[in-house]
Amino acid sequence: MGPDDIPLFSMLKNRLGYLTERQKVVAQNVANGDTPGYQPRDLKPFTFQASLDAQTTAAPYRGNGAAPAGRPVQMLATSAGHLAPSKPVSQFRSPQGPDSETTLDGNSVTLEDQMLKMTDARMNYDAAVSFYQRSMSMLRTAARRPNG
Repeated sequence: MGPDDIPLFSMLKNRLGYLTERQKVVAQNVANGDTPGYQPRDLKPFTFQASLDAQTTAAPYRGNGAAPAGRPVQMLATSAGHLAPSKPVSQFRSPQGPDSETTLDGNSVTLEDQMLKMTDARMNYDAAVSFYQRSMSMLRTAARRPNG
């Protein structure tokens, strides 16, 4: 059993991959800051639900009460007093529309916005790496012999 078999590590790996791709996209936007007609691109936000859905389609859960592959994880009400969600959870959506800072040549890359996106991606990447390292350290501690 490797670290990728543990759902937490698999989700962290997915998050790190997403953040790497986002940095590439933002870097491409910055590189094309002077290209006529260039429209900046971005990735859809990384959501916990999307990660859960990927977990259930990639590898079926192997524990008791296994969730069938391909179906999203559903919350389980174990008591009649548990409340169901009143409405579907909305997804974050980036605004679709022309940027107010489009230049005369049609380029709408705003370097300040791109730098904010790059900083956000970098901070999230550092946090995920730190969490990964601490989790690995905890596993090493748990696997160590007592009094050894």
